[in-house]
Amino acid sequence: MQRLGLVQKLSQRLSPQQIQFIKLLQIPTAELESRIEEELEANPALEEGPEELEQQTDNQAEDLEEKSETQEEEINFDDYLQDDYTGYKMQGDGQNPDEEDREMPIATASTLHDQLLDQLGFLKLDERQRKIGEQLIGSIEGDGYIRRDLESIINDLAFSMNIDTDIDEVEEILRKIQTFDPPGIAARNLQECLLLQLERKEDHSPEVALAKLIVEDHFKDFTKKHYEKIIKKLGISEDELKAAIKVITKLNPKPGGSSGELVKTQYLIPDFLITNNNGKLEISLNSRNAPELRISRSYSEMMDTYNKSKKKDKKLRETATFVKQKLDAAKWFIDAIKQRQQTMLKTMQAIVDYQYDFFLTGDESKLKPMILKDIAGRIGMDISTVSRVANSKSVQTEFGIYPLKYFFSEGIATDSGDDVSSREVKQQLKNLIDNEDKKKPYSDDKLEKLLKEKGYNIARRTVAKYREQLNIPVARLRKEL
Repeated sequence: MQRLGLVQKLSQRLSPQQIQFIKLLQIPTAELESRIEEELEANPALEEGPEELEQQTDNQAEDLEEKSETQEEEINFDDYLQDDYTGYKMQGDGQNPDEEDREMPIATASTLHDQLLDQLGFLKLDERQRKIGEQLIGSIEGDGYIRRDLESIINDLAFSMNIDTDIDEVEEILRKIQTFDPPGIAARNLQECLLLQLERKEDHSPEVALAKLIVEDHFKDFTKKHYEKIIKKLGISEDELKAAIKVITKLNPKPGGSSGELVKTQYLIPDFLITNNNGKLEISLNSRNAPELRISRSYSEMMDTYNKSKKKDKKLRETATFVKQKLDAAKWFIDAIKQRQQTMLKTMQAIVDYQYDFFLTGDESKLKPMILKDIAGRIGMDISTVSRVANSKSVQTEFGIYPLKYFFSEGIATDSGDDVSSREVKQQLKNLIDNEDKKKPYSDDKLEKLLKEKGYNIARRTVAKYREQLNIPVARLRKEL
């Protein structure tokens, strides 16, 4: 038996303007310009330029009033009603719903696969072999490896091209592709990639021959840096092993990475500028963060015309609804841009106040422990807002450009009872590892003890975490001859 009942529920929903603001707040300066361009293209009620003064002379006001009576007939409303963006922005996002499917135009360039297919054309292959080669090249990933097993590629050939083949035939064509440039391409693992490069070396010196022997027969010991085992098994000297290792370390572990593959280059554009004016730190936004935007006068006048019109038929009401949507969307966007600027400046000012000594001197040891909550409390905003400002933003100082995330760090207690930034502890950890005896590198336990001797109360697991964040390998892999 069904029962009807009322349930009262309290939920929070973001307004369209709040959604606009959140999306704009988290993008960096480099992306803001293109975002504004998209908005200008999508909304004809939004224009570039300083806001126009609303003041009008009495004559201008009279002229406008006279025009309002006849403007209904002069404006071709059909042109506006056919606009593809009717209903635009009522969801508050401000972007074309299909924009994710839209491809941005890019400059024509030769990709890795294009280069390999060109080289495939120089081989004397029949139609069947060429299709197998194309399938193999299509399976090569961006770094130059084929990680898909050959059995799966054989199945793909059978189902998609009706080509019945076997491992021997596919491997034969694969070996031909592995002779292409760049050296090491189409390898199935790192060992094969290094061997392919060594086999193509014209230098037949003893160290190259030894390097090939090590990679081919003692690769596991080599990757684990069990150098004593290799010396013992091959009966070689330490100097001979050093020479062979030097050859190996000069090989390219990712042959696809430098092959002309299209790469999106990103330049670091500071969002904030900090200048020291006789000991007083002054903050300013990058000028790209403060675009001049305004409401289109023609669209405003169209709305005024409707409001003054006595004749309001269905077609005119539809047009007015369309124009109002455009005007509202333009106002929302301009307000969101202004709110973005205010929030960014407010947040950056709080960060500078908190880390004032650093911004004044550039001395990293003066950085204080600081978390998102510290700044959120100072500016009276939510932690998520501070996070969006700090994300992908950077500041230009007299000492260089720093990402805002650089200034946020945990606090570590010292023997003196003070808190120091985890960044300072990481620097101390890096110094210890840089100055260690590479024949007997420090373990994480030893590093923990050395840091405690310096007054930093830190656990071994924290040492391991900081070491990994610094991209420093474990002691065994830091060992050198």
